[in-house]
Amino acid sequence: MGSNRFAGFALTAAVAAGLFGTALLVETAAQAPARGSGLYPTYEPDDSAGFVPIFDGKTLNGWDGDTTFWRAEDGKIVGETTPEKVVKLNNFLIWRGGTVKDFELKVDFKLSGTNSGIQFRSIELPDVGKWVLKGYQADMEFRNGFTGNLHEERGRKPGHVVLARRGLLTRITDGPQYKELASLGDATLLRGVMNVDGWNQYHIIARGPVMLQILNGRLISGTIDEDSKNFVPEGLIGFQMHTGPPFRVEYRNILYRKL
Repeated sequence: MGSNRFAGFALTAAVAAGLFGTALLVETAAQAPARGSGLYPTYEPDDSAGFVPIFDGKTLNGWDGDTTFWRAEDGKIVGETTPEKVVKLNNFLIWRGGTVKDFELKVDFKLSGTNSGIQFRSIELPDVGKWVLKGYQADMEFRNGFTGNLHEERGRKPGHVVLARRGLLTRITDGPQYKELASLGDATLLRGVMNVDGWNQYHIIARGPVMLQILNGRLISGTIDEDSKNFVPEGLIGFQMHTGPPFRVEYRNILYRKL
């Protein structure tokens, strides 16, 4: 008799626990937002609405640079040096479609050696050399040491300076002083974001003093440039031809959007 009572009590407790668990699951489900509604909307992949191509895929019309090194080929802009064709001074293939201020730029690139970069809001330095620019630069390097850095060529002292290294969001104030605002990830681990010897995409966003660099869908670096003496709000776009051993760099799908 006692064992029957115990069994009945245990059964009742188990049923109650089951009902409580079911009720808890129902309540939790009721509290969870439905996908695409309420607090959590459906997030869609970014697209290229509003962007315009600034390379026709066939010629270098609208671009200006040393054709010893630059050419259009198979839907790509190709920059190439050889043992016979040596770069003696960093120079650029410059987009002559106008200056850029607040904008977005998406560019696919492939690098087979040495170093290159995408300059923006840049200024020409004809006294230094033809097709020479100074300015902000989304860096890329085959050894992948500098890739992802927001670099400034021929800018603040000592003349070349990394404004935000890979994995950092920085603020630059008068002085200039460089301040870390936030970490975007471990700089060493973020080396893996780049597809070495394969195709990659840089997505650059610049609005006022805020500049962000996205590499293959990952926010890789950024800065807020509040240095009143050195901040440049508007300038040119250019692709870098770097000194060093022979190498090849390719650019395609070059899309621009004015903000």
